Amino acid sequence: MPLFDENSPMEYDAIVVGTGISGGWAAKELCEKGLKTLVLERGRNVTHIKDYTTMNDDPWDLPNNDRPSNEMLKDYEKQKRTGYTVRPSHVHWFVKDSEHPYDEVEGTRFDWMRGYHVGGRSIVWGRQSYRWSDIAFDSNAKEGIAVDWPIRYKDIKPWYDYVERFAGISGQKEGLPQLPDGEFLPPMDLNCVEEKLRDSIKSSFPERTLTIGRTAHITKGNIGTRGMCQSRNRCMRGCPYGAYFSSNASTLPAAEATGNMTLRPDSIVHELIYDEEKGKVTGVRVIDRTSKKTYEFRSKIIFLNASAIASTWILMNSKSKRFPNGIGASSEQLGHNIMDHHFRVSAYASVEGFEDKYFKGRRPNGFYIPRFRNISAATKQKDFVRGYGFQGGASRSNWMRGVAELRFGADFKDELYKPGGWSIGMTAFGEILPYHDNKMMLNYDKLDQWGLPTITFQTEIKENEIAMRKDMAITGAEMLEAAGFKDVKATDRGYGVGLGIHEMGTARMGNNPKTSVLNKWNQVHEAKNVFVTDGACMTSAACVNPSLTYMALTARAADYAVKELNRQNL
Repeated sequence: MPLFDENSPMEYDAIVVGTGISGGWAAKELCEKGLKTLVLERGRNVTHIKDYTTMNDDPWDLPNNDRPSNEMLKDYEKQKRTGYTVRPSHVHWFVKDSEHPYDEVEGTRFDWMRGYHVGGRSIVWGRQSYRWSDIAFDSNAKEGIAVDWPIRYKDIKPWYDYVERFAGISGQKEGLPQLPDGEFLPPMDLNCVEEKLRDSIKSSFPERTLTIGRTAHITKGNIGTRGMCQSRNRCMRGCPYGAYFSSNASTLPAAEATGNMTLRPDSIVHELIYDEEKGKVTGVRVIDRTSKKTYEFRSKIIFLNASAIASTWILMNSKSKRFPNGIGASSEQLGHNIMDHHFRVSAYASVEGFEDKYFKGRRPNGFYIPRFRNISAATKQKDFVRGYGFQGGASRSNWMRGVAELRFGADFKDELYKPGGWSIGMTAFGEILPYHDNKMMLNYDKLDQWGLPTITFQTEIKENEIAMRKDMAITGAEMLEAAGFKDVKATDRGYGVGLGIHEMGTARMGNNPKTSVLNKWNQVHEAKNVFVTDGACMTSAACVNPSLTYMALTARAADYAVKELNRQNL
């Protein structure tokens, strides 16, 4: 990548803050449209393939069978809440809480999983890629909750088409109004047990559908220099084939190819520069992560893509005479309405039969059961609004089933070469409503190592989500029981906001500047040359993974920004 050096200019056509999923798209689109663009990342540089240090490691290459030691966990007080982000094979993609602290209001909890490096969480995301429908976009208006989205599915559909073709999304078309079909590569295959569950659901629950997950993996041919998925299921370590979509393998190389991008890692953007005389934002202030020197960079437009929390942190910390509480704060919505997807309600079962069946490879994907609650009069629920979907999979147990057995000898060894029995499980992911009192606040009494304010969160799920979780357990179990599976169990393992790693909503879109931070083009109402297209912009949460929508919104906003810039309206 063309890195910033002492000869690089300090002024550009555009500045992009952040290099994750939305930041990579902003960089690509602005550079391809001819803008000289400075891309700022607060973390270290990561070079595609070269810096994927554990991409080819086998289990025996990793310490403690890829389990963290107690000593290591001392640095990850909050990051360890997921259980999987702290594994030695990929813990280097997540920050140490000891170095990047934050606080929670007593009695509440927020799980903030962060990755500070070029590519951000696009290296480690779950890659599930679903379009939002009008059911998602118009629910606020129909139910009188929060504010209305300023867009509908028809506004974003062409941009879904556009980003899917570049990102490479595999999936099966199902013709569901609550889950629009897209521009799909060939779907991955369900295994035999998953097919049985699909067929059982179709006959027992006609309003429900089981399909293969729609995922950002290339399943046929190449896209640019990216190759096909090899079914290694080591995705969180970084993919040397570029088979799954990431900024490092896809959008940043596309931006680089234009000759218009300059990338500066180790650059902590902490403030937008507002020019009182010009009445506009003219640039950003940066602290170098390692040297702690300060810099100012100027540009005509700015895209904030640092994440739902970090982008809003920048807006809140950008104080001036015109904006004493931060840019966008006059709506009294900046930092509020934090959303996520609540989950960890699961159903499991053992499966008899299919002993003569197995599967090939380690498919990095599962099945998906789209939302089936509150999508019609027949599916309307009295205890909660909105809905949830299930992600899951079936597999056979491996040699580790014998670890606890009090057996030994040649027969035992031979038995362990054979696959064990089948089991199946699925976990529900549900929508959280946009509650004003779910919020983030800047703490100027507790500064980080760069002298910047830390964040205090106040978030919780409420009655609607609690009622939904009860229904998740019931429906998950009933689908497995209807299929004839055995030993069905449903569990709720508890949840804290943020644990879904789909944080959204801190600078929401809306039609009215008095009740929203951004307009329908993702412009800050109060600063028209500043665009926010990451999770901060979301007005509601739907129940499907949001990253594909971030991509589409970013491409759409970049197209609009460049046109407005050319018209000299910014």
